[in-house]
Order: sequence, then C-alpha cells, then structure tokens
Amino acid sequence: MVKSGSELHHRALELLKERGVKLDDIAELVVFLQKDYVADLTMDMCRENVKAVLSKREVQNAVITGIELDVLAEKGELSQPLLDIIRNDEGLFGMDEILALSIVNVYGSIGFTNYGYIDKVKPGILQKLNDKSDKSCHTFLDDIVGAIASSAASRIAHDDPNKSEIMK
Repeated sequence: MVKSGSELHHRALELLKERGVKLDDIAELVVFLQKDYVADLTMDMCRENVKAVLSKREVQNAVITGIELDVLAEKGELSQPLLDIIRNDEGLFGMDEILALSIVNVYGSIGFTNYGYIDKVKPGILQKLNDKSDKSCHTFLDDIVGAIASSAASRIAHDDPNKSEIMK
C-alpha cells in the first residue's frame, strides 16, 4: 500500500534522526553555501528552506531509499558484489551521487553546482558521515544530506536573484 505524503515525510525525518543527522546540521551546510552571497542570512531562514526541501515527495523517496540501502549494507543483507561496493563506498559506483542528483534536480542548475562543491569539500556533518573509521555505512546518506543542503541553498538563491551576487 502506498504511504501518504505525511507518512513518507515523517519516515524520512525519522530515518535522518536515527542516522544522527539533525535539521540544524543540514541548515549549517546551507549557511556554509550561502553566507558569502546573502547579507541577511539566518539559521532560521536556512532551517525553513531545509524543511521545504524535505517536504517534497521526490526528496522523501530518495532519503528513504538511500538510508535503507546503507542500513542493509551495514547488516550485510545485500548480495555480492553490491554489498562490498556500498560498504566501501567505491569511487566508481556513482549510484549514491545519482540518487542525490534526483534531489538537486528539483531546484535547477544552481543546485548541481552547489552539490558538486559541497560534495568535494565535505564541511560539517558531511565530514563526519564520510568518516569510515567505524562500522557505519553512509554511502548514500552523505550525498543525500549534501543534496538537501544544496537544494535549500538553491531555494534561497531563487527566492531573490539579487542575493546570488557576491556581497561587496
């Protein structure tokens, strides 16, 4: 049975929380992306844009799918060679980025550039999620979180096109 939008939304938020990601962690990434471009940027503004991104069904589906794949890999419940590929977050796999791009695609081309940048530098929570020193698998989660932040930053830029100009 297909879940209602509110059930999907609730489950996506629940999974993020279970995996140690708070909305403020994502909002801090939005601040990182937009602080040089928006003079009146606040954490509240960033948090509200993160919530708006997470209200989209496409985003909820990506969050749920990616996190479930990470959890199955942690439990060893995927077949080989996919299990090792996801557990090791192999560089040539790329499906984690493809899932993330389905999120940024909702908010236009600026989302792609934001995502590429944040995925490369891995600030804040992304650095923690990308740390492979424990048994946690975040192959999909780090890209999903980066995509949500990139999309929220894009929403801010689209809200006022003049905000995208570098502050003087």
